[in-house]
Amino acid sequence: MKALLSKQPGGPDTLILEDLPDPVAGRGQVVVAVKACAINYPDFLIIEDKYQFKPPRPFAPGGEIAGVIESVGEGVADWAVGDRVIAVTGHGGLSSKLAIEAVRLFRLPEGRSFEEGAALLLTYATTIHALLDRGHLREGHTLLVLGAAGGVGQAAVELGKAFGARVVAAVSSEEKAAAARSAGADAALVYGRAPFDKDQSRALAEQFKAALGPQGADVIYDPVGGDYAEPALRAIGWQGRYLVVGFPAGIPRLPLNLTLLKSCDVCGVFWGAFAARDPEANAAHVGQLFRLWGEGRIAPRVTETFALADGGKAIAKMAARQVIGKVVVTI
Repeated sequence: MKALLSKQPGGPDTLILEDLPDPVAGRGQVVVAVKACAINYPDFLIIEDKYQFKPPRPFAPGGEIAGVIESVGEGVADWAVGDRVIAVTGHGGLSSKLAIEAVRLFRLPEGRSFEEGAALLLTYATTIHALLDRGHLREGHTLLVLGAAGGVGQAAVELGKAFGARVVAAVSSEEKAAAARSAGADAALVYGRAPFDKDQSRALAEQFKAALGPQGADVIYDPVGGDYAEPALRAIGWQGRYLVVGFPAGIPRLPLNLTLLKSCDVCGVFWGAFAARDPEANAAHVGQLFRLWGEGRIAPRVTETFALADGGKAIAKMAARQVIGKVVVTI
């Protein structure tokens, strides 16, 4: 089998394509012939040793896959050779074969491509947990989505609309604004590139407030962080929920007096820990995602594919915040 390996901490250019022995399914595991692996921002962090988890090297990045079961280990009763599956793996996805615990698998619906399947779980499962469990989003709420043209951002736009919210998308270009509107956003605003000085930060806060209206945002979904966070928080409504999802623009320092003035909550979103601690609740969310997918109310938008040998280029594009929708490595 082939794998794109991280052998030392560093950027995407440090990844090396190598041949490795085929994996063998242990007890409770299956071996999946990987057909597609979606790229996400954690793939960039994990190879630089900046992610919460630091797997022993060498390892292949790639946290969500779609493929076909090639062999089944002892004790696995619900899966068979030839089944089409999707899974969140954490890492290891940028390889032609992967041994994985059977409990992590979900069945890829008929008629759905491997590329679509690989692009579903991580972004949409993170987002449905964020909006429902942490943000308590309800019909009639106003939702502000930062980074609304990326994978998690478009998932938040689509799910926000599916749950009956008014969705305001915030993005960094007119091209991305068009993508957010195509995903269903009611309004889209284009913000400038950070860093911001004090006046620019205040101006962005006013831009957010103007787009949201006098009541502000009931829920803010922030997978961006950095200098965008404080202006967004200034536009939150009374008792709103600010969802901390990620920090590609840097880890912000929020003035906590704003939480007092708005009586609002700043809520962390750690989907991986939630899924591990409450697998039944996570499975229920995934079931709801499959229903919405089947109804056409959500749909992963794969905008570019890469070969396995070019997986580093896909990660570099993600790190540079140049991706609209999802990019997928096909294997």
